[in-house]
Amino acid sequence: MDHGGHGMTMDLPPFTLARGLEFGGDPFFLVGCVLALALYGWGAARLWRRGDAWPVGRLVSFVLGVLTIVVSMCTKLNDYGMVMFSVHMVQHMIISMVSPILLLLGAPVTLALRALPAAGRGRKGPRELLVALLHSRYVRVITHPAFTIPLFIASLYALYFTPLFDFLMESKAGHIAMMVHFLAVGLVFFWPIMGVDPGPHRPGYVMRMLELFAGMPFHAFFGIALMMASEPMVGAYQHPPASLGIDALSDQTWAGGIAWAFSEIPSVIVLVALVHQWYKSEQRQARRIDRTADRDGDQELAAYNRYLASLQSRGH
Repeated sequence: MDHGGHGMTMDLPPFTLARGLEFGGDPFFLVGCVLALALYGWGAARLWRRGDAWPVGRLVSFVLGVLTIVVSMCTKLNDYGMVMFSVHMVQHMIISMVSPILLLLGAPVTLALRALPAAGRGRKGPRELLVALLHSRYVRVITHPAFTIPLFIASLYALYFTPLFDFLMESKAGHIAMMVHFLAVGLVFFWPIMGVDPGPHRPGYVMRMLELFAGMPFHAFFGIALMMASEPMVGAYQHPPASLGIDALSDQTWAGGIAWAFSEIPSVIVLVALVHQWYKSEQRQARRIDRTADRDGDQELAAYNRYLASLQSRGH
């Protein structure tokens, strides 16, 4: 018996973590993950070969980000996610919030800008095209908070509480497109907030935190709405296969709890990253001030002391 034309059997055994983590899932994401790792590895190796530094921590973060996508989409979690709302919500939360944060901490755009060779004068190569894209009006729009925050919210409410979700679940292409959308929305939402890679919008650290907290509560509200519902709200999961031994409403309650709990995880990760970046930025600023003082003999401090002395003499 097939589900929505996916060619996937619905008679899955009851879900366990071991069964969910068995290798399987969608080859589209497997190919994409292998390609992403290969390109990132090429870029890092190119820098190291020419003697340039590239932090191992960024490499580890990017690899972990790709692995979270592999776990979500290239295992049997993908099969169970087609018939269990709770498992689908785990996939959604990981691929839209955990994966983007880890990928962005890997600074892939910065790596590409440093690793790609510059084209000759008057020519445009991959590096020049990337720079043009980063400065384009399109990127300015899709990374602006006025766009990213509503998109982040609409990806929940406008998808799950309308017939659009059921429509996408009817075909393999629709399901892939939905998961790619989740990943893309997470990337454009967290990109200006993380502030690791260059981009058109670089607000201060306090403003970044405000942008983060402007979007996160809506995930919690969404989860609470699912948990408090008295009937199944998503048509695709109203009739789970009998072989799973689950009830649609209780599975939806689990899905809501997962959405609610996951809203806290990215907040903690991003806040730790922002505080660390803020601390490093203050250290760099202090070092710049010290170097300036060493070069000019601390003329600024001397001038300030003369100013204080003049005030004191006037007082007398």
